[in-house]
Amino acid sequence: MKTAIKCGKLFNSQDGTVSENMLVVIDGKKICDVLPCPEHIDPEYKLIDLSDSFVMPGLIDAHVHLSSTGHNDPYSASQALLGDFVVRALDNAKTDLLAGFTTVRDCGSQGFVNVSVRNAIASGKFVGSRVFASGGGISSTGGHADNHFSPYISTTIGCGPVDGPYEARKAARYNLKYGADFIKVMATGGVMSLGTTVGSQQLTQDELNAICEIARMYGVHTAAHAHGTDGIKAAARAGITSVEHGMMLDDEAIELFLEHGTYHTPTIIAAERIIVCGPEMGLQQWMIDKAKQVYERHEWGIREGLRLGVKHTFGTDSGTPSNFHGKQGYEFELMTKFGFTPTQTLVAATKTNAELLSSFDKFGSVETGKLADIVAFKGNPLEDITIMKNCAFVMKEGVVYKN
Repeated sequence: MKTAIKCGKLFNSQDGTVSENMLVVIDGKKICDVLPCPEHIDPEYKLIDLSDSFVMPGLIDAHVHLSSTGHNDPYSASQALLGDFVVRALDNAKTDLLAGFTTVRDCGSQGFVNVSVRNAIASGKFVGSRVFASGGGISSTGGHADNHFSPYISTTIGCGPVDGPYEARKAARYNLKYGADFIKVMATGGVMSLGTTVGSQQLTQDELNAICEIARMYGVHTAAHAHGTDGIKAAARAGITSVEHGMMLDDEAIELFLEHGTYHTPTIIAAERIIVCGPEMGLQQWMIDKAKQVYERHEWGIREGLRLGVKHTFGTDSGTPSNFHGKQGYEFELMTKFGFTPTQTLVAATKTNAELLSSFDKFGSVETGKLADIVAFKGNPLEDITIMKNCAFVMKEGVVYKN
């Protein structure tokens, strides 16, 4: 039996327009027709009435960490078993789905947990967002994502940190060997990593070039954690597909984004939550100070990038402190405070992210032939963007998970 959805308002992610009183017809997993709602609907259709709702393509979060919770748990990384991380990640993937995110890109986990969770959800045995998985992030020795435990404690899971282009190539191949969909690298220091300077470049140009070389050979995209200006530029010059965070931009960095077609994933919420909630949740002061350092420059870079035409994605870094899975709709509000129009935020979380994932032929818009990933909200987010924090309806591949 086909399903028909009556849409009070239907968002077109291709041009940002909204059509009223539309009908979306679904056959199995795919959309088979989108048309103005007729006076008489085929009585054999299973009808879903969203005539009081704002309907749009399933949302895509281009930067999450499914195995992280958002809580301040200093013992988790050292004492949890890989099985604990899998259970946690499956739960977070379901939470993200019910918040309207039918697809997420996991930008780093322990022991290929994100690959296992992707496969488990794709098998149909578990409910959750569709996952694009990076495996683990590639770091330099002592860099962001390397550990700073005693040298007498062995904690390496996977290929470990890299030094030099040969080790960088091997690490990229290692992640791809075990099922990664894309390659994540740590080009600079981080807010949450002890002992790293947040603005410092930590992978050399030849290391970044080598990783991107392997990614091109295998036909996958790349993502670079990069706060500091020099690391951002090195990543863009190497051909990195998307720069994550990108908080300390300058004019040359923006020019490189435009020259190379680099996507920018701002993740405003990650630093904002650390600054606002960090003292209450007991985060160490060095972490809060580093968040403030990068946050101060972030708005200028976003606004200048918007003015010049940088491609911006929607990503949240969900799982970082007080940045909880299922609550990442707050990023839409922050994006508008930093210069995006509401329409631009919705396009970023649908069409642009689907293009980043080379999947716009499959999802990212409500069109005939595409997967029936459809979500709905009560009210109009183009008039009140805070509505995006409360998803009322979720369909993924023709199956309703929330109504």
